[in-house]
This record gives sequence, C-alpha cells and structure tokens, in this order.
Amino acid sequence: MYIKIYFNDKPLFLCDKLDAAIEPFRHHDDAIFIDEFSAPAIKSMIHEMELQKIHAGIFIHSNLEELKKAFWKKFTIIQAAGGLVTNKNNEILMIFRRGKWDLPKGKLDKGETLEQCAVREVAEETGLQNISLQKALVTTYHTYHESGKFILKESHWYKMTTTGKQALAPQAEEDIAEARWVKKTGLPELLKNTFPSIKDVLELSI
Repeated sequence: MYIKIYFNDKPLFLCDKLDAAIEPFRHHDDAIFIDEFSAPAIKSMIHEMELQKIHAGIFIHSNLEELKKAFWKKFTIIQAAGGLVTNKNNEILMIFRRGKWDLPKGKLDKGETLEQCAVREVAEETGLQNISLQKALVTTYHTYHESGKFILKESHWYKMTTTGKQALAPQAEEDIAEARWVKKTGLPELLKNTFPSIKDVLELSI
C-alpha cells in the first residue's frame, strides 16, 4: 500500500513496499529514496521535496500507519471534500477556477460530515441541485504554504449523480469562472491544464 502526497506537481510516496505503481519512480535520476524511519529523515524528505530539481520522493517503512502519523505531525491538516458528478448522459461536471480546470470541493465546516461537506460544496460552487451521493472514491493529498504554515490538505472525493436538466451557476466569489458538463472524450484536452490530484480522481471515471 502507499499514500501519495503532492508537493506542487511532484508525488511523494509513503509506502510499506515497492509496487508496480512506485517502481518507475525508484530509478529516476531526480527522485529521492529514504528507508530510514527517524525524525531527521522525515524532515530531510520534506526539505528535498521542496527543491526544484527533485522529481519525486519515496519513503518506505514497514508500518505505513506509523509513517503517516509521523509525517502528519509536520503539517497543519485541513480536511476537504468534493464530488465527481455525472449526469444521465454520463458527462462529468468540471469547473474552471483560477486558470485551471478542477472539480468542485471545499473545506469541511465544523459539525458536518465529509459526505455533507461534499454535497454542500458541489451545490454552492456549481449551483447544481438534486445531488445524489453514491459512494466514496478516493482521498487525495497535496501541500502548500499559507500564512507561514505548512498545510497538508486531505481531500475526500465522492461519486455523485444528478437528474434533470439544470442551469449551472458558477460561484464567482470562489473565483469560479465556469461550470461545464464535459463528455469523457473531451477530458484529455482539459487534463492538460489541471492538477495532478484531479487527474487521479478523474482516472477513476475513464
């Protein structure tokens, strides 16, 4: 098993073994590999992942949950949830936000469940109603700096469907310029201008 954390567009794999998904990164000239479980080693990996020259990181430890807890202590954790929404034509709901194609999601509010958050955010960001949550899909992780803090955003994604013809209303106050239903044949063009974590979610639908 592994957990993939994106530092900008670069993946860091936390794993308990090397599998077929990770192995190609293992031998890349600009990848860093660490198998020593210690606080200095974790600090070193995070530092290396922020260097421009590094392509990817692999940190292996026999106890993945122990490794995850040790890494999580280095970040301020923010939970978010969102949806991969399809309609009766099997089109996918995409949004265009701050120059990138994205999927609707947002931060978890106090007192709500992740499922409630996901449905609320989809409705708020796209104007969509009649949303039916089907199942959990995947959790993605990415890091960024904000107000002097090193943030790890944990985004929980859910498969959703909707019925009936509805007008979309992109949420301008969230810098969403467009909400669009996209045929699967049209996804490759949009994927040229999106985030790697969003590609990971969309690959589950292709």
